[in-house]
Amino acid sequence: MKLVTYLKEEHEQLAIMVDGKLYDIDLLHPDLPVSMAMFLNYWEDVFPIALSAEKRIKEKLVSPVPSAVFEDAHVLAPVPHPTSCRDGYAFRQHVAAARRNRKVEMIPEFDQYPIFYFTNHNSIQGPGDIVCMPDHFEKLDFELEAAVVICKHGRNIRAEAADDYIGGLMIMNDMSARRLQMEEMLLNLGPAKGKDFSTVIGPMLVTLDELESYEVPCKQGHTGKNWNLSMKCSVNGIQVSEGNLGDMDWTFAEIIERSSYGVDLYPGDVIGSGTVGTGCFLELNGTGKLNDPNYKEQWLQAGDVVEMDIDGLGHLLNTIVKDEDEFSILKLKKG
Repeated sequence: MKLVTYLKEEHEQLAIMVDGKLYDIDLLHPDLPVSMAMFLNYWEDVFPIALSAEKRIKEKLVSPVPSAVFEDAHVLAPVPHPTSCRDGYAFRQHVAAARRNRKVEMIPEFDQYPIFYFTNHNSIQGPGDIVCMPDHFEKLDFELEAAVVICKHGRNIRAEAADDYIGGLMIMNDMSARRLQMEEMLLNLGPAKGKDFSTVIGPMLVTLDELESYEVPCKQGHTGKNWNLSMKCSVNGIQVSEGNLGDMDWTFAEIIERSSYGVDLYPGDVIGSGTVGTGCFLELNGTGKLNDPNYKEQWLQAGDVVEMDIDGLGHLLNTIVKDEDEFSILKLKKG
């Protein structure tokens, strides 16, 4: 099932997408809620009802009038107001390449346990403009990822059971201002201001039943579902990144296991995979300069159009926009 949140008469509306058409979910059955937040909070009750409604539409047993066409709708983040947002570090290829480019050894702890950081869940957004302050343009970067959303409350969740807590998958672009990120992390804390201004998810939440045909075994010695989903990113129509979600070393189930240790996870918590190999300019620039000292670095600029595609999860398009405010926190540094 493909779940889309869009703007309808100035409020957020949850819909099921079938053949490019949006059907407001609360109009399909009286027990279905209008918002993604309510849907996630009552997942075990409403998900079967929604699946049944979708099946009736697909089999033409009912012919409801679509509320909107996906291509014409003002699509928002599928989970507009996450209760939290964590981002993992699941792809060994990305970590190894980034460290190689800095001429440091691969860190052995990567293979011992999955890690994550918290980002600003109030800066989650969907397709559309990404508004950036002047300091963000100091090495502005995208990060090609996927994310899951938690659909039921849990604590101390074991990896073997963790996939049952996943409501679905979506594309994630973990935007990064690299100069701010690198400066603050010199103090062994962060990332913070280098990350907290925008994290993009969307354009839809795809539930796991929709992805069964893509399932592949996870890496040896790991636990949880894995999916063979091609991942691509283009900037201004030129492809810059390509990877596959199936290359995740740590599974979402294992990241959930660690995330929930001694902590409650709630419906609406979003968890990212971390960057796929080749999935950001930081890695691409580093590899380019390692191979050619004259390599010209590329970073995102105002007006750039960033497009991400993941098999089965859709197409996510954003445009980089310069904020009118010229305020700079980099200029406030002492000394």
